[in-house]
Amino acid sequence: MSAAPTWDPGQYLRHAEHRARPFTDLLARVPLLPRDAARIADLGCGPGNVTVQLAERWPTARITGYDNSPEMLARTKEHEGPLAGGGRLDFDHADLTSWTPTETYDLIVSNAALQWVPGHLDAFPVWLDALASGGTFAFQIPNNIDAPLHALMRELAATARWKERLADVLRPEDSVHGPLAYLDRLARLGCDVDVWETTYMQLLAGEDPVLDWATGTGLRPALTALADDPEARDAFVAQYRDLLREAYPTEPYGTVLPFRRLFAVARKRA
Repeated sequence: MSAAPTWDPGQYLRHAEHRARPFTDLLARVPLLPRDAARIADLGCGPGNVTVQLAERWPTARITGYDNSPEMLARTKEHEGPLAGGGRLDFDHADLTSWTPTETYDLIVSNAALQWVPGHLDAFPVWLDALASGGTFAFQIPNNIDAPLHALMRELAATARWKERLADVLRPEDSVHGPLAYLDRLARLGCDVDVWETTYMQLLAGEDPVLDWATGTGLRPALTALADDPEARDAFVAQYRDLLREAYPTEPYGTVLPFRRLFAVARKRA
């Protein structure tokens, strides 16, 4: 992939409820942490709207959300500050492709971010080394790179008109691994592991809602690459929109976007 995409927090948050639900489901499986006054890291926190769930569940914890997008971090300011239980919620800049913990954490969590980190399996040993005994590493990632949502985008980018400008820009097909790969890696690193998948049948409303969804996430690299040529950008988006309309037809009750996600909760053995 080329340079990191430019993010639009407002666009991302247009589907905040659907994007937050998997994080809620992930946290429901996180076991008790080693300390009441826990140290927690949220990797790829985005605008911070789901990091708030950590503060609600562990109000005595010191929580830091990390992200590499200035636009996303600017939106986190409204969430940071002291917590009711005596803890604190803060946010900081970090690039997950090179993030190395400098302290001990009781929980390292990530919501829909690792798919943007090439070679993220190789980072697991370093991150787990930073966990306290009995601490937890938990994450969820989209596992639908083969779905029309992404496949059509890649196929369009590979056509004669676009391949010169969009070659190697979009997320590759191997950006997420199968469930067994994550279970095997985490188990071999000395964790008790729970891995599962869920397909959410997301019911979206409005005109071209699947395009609207993609504009907040998967389409960002292409939009960034074409940002200096608005005419070309709009043409690519229009072609992609037409493909999505056929793949995800609108019904009287809305448009269904099936969305498969992969979850892992790995507890470091005491």
